[in-house]
Amino acid sequence: METPQSPVHGPAPLTVPPPRAAAPSPSPADPFLAGRTALVTGAASGIGQACAEALATAGAHVYVVDKAADAAKSLAERIGGTAWVVDLSVPEAVDTLPDDADLVVNNAGLQHVAPVHEFPPDRFALIHRVMVEAPFRILRRTLPGMYERGWGRVVNISSVHGLRASPYKSAYVSAKHALEGLSKVVALEAAPHGVTSNCVNPGYVRTPLVENQIADQARTHGISEEEVVGKVMLERSAIKRLIEPREVAEAVLWLCGPHTGHITGTSLAMDGGWTAH
Repeated sequence: METPQSPVHGPAPLTVPPPRAAAPSPSPADPFLAGRTALVTGAASGIGQACAEALATAGAHVYVVDKAADAAKSLAERIGGTAWVVDLSVPEAVDTLPDDADLVVNNAGLQHVAPVHEFPPDRFALIHRVMVEAPFRILRRTLPGMYERGWGRVVNISSVHGLRASPYKSAYVSAKHALEGLSKVVALEAAPHGVTSNCVNPGYVRTPLVENQIADQARTHGISEEEVVGKVMLERSAIKRLIEPREVAEAVLWLCGPHTGHITGTSLAMDGGWTAH
């Protein structure tokens, strides 16, 4: 998930929807993940919520991992999962998560925008703890069980910024690049055990984090909200609309499906043509 290149000063909901919004995806007719357990981080909203819902619809029992207690518990109740209220920036807390997941979706993330010479070191470290160290700790605990069962799926929600760089996002870009490397190492180590590991790399996704920044960016740049979407967020994308969280979730679901056992160590770009340049 991508965020604009100026700090956020307050919520400002998107009021004008982009054109040609994606149609809702049908629910899978076959619960092919029945009997499986999935762990999704940052699952209380946005991409994580869409992934938790999709995996539950496909039959998986979902561990809804988020530090937003009320939202996590509400979602878990709605999809028949289990809420785990954990702050992923605290290593000791990460190590309390269950280790029996068959599928892990490392989605949680955050952003801070500043030039390198002004970037707060504590903020840089925080972003890396949540977006690199937490996935490592989760996989360190869950991979042995997957190996023992001879099946597993790891899907890391990376970003177009795991493949490309932008100014003022040193922590986010370096963390996503690190997540890409971790994913590939896991792919090589896990292949003999029937476990795959891949990244999904979206551009700007219509999440609360992004929606709440559009009007703020309009004020900052002195342009309309439509211009923020078209000229700031989607300037490098050939497809001029935000990605819907459900679209990312469908890609995650496909990677966890019955016909993708030979796909591992890859990065699936969902960037509207950004990286085609």
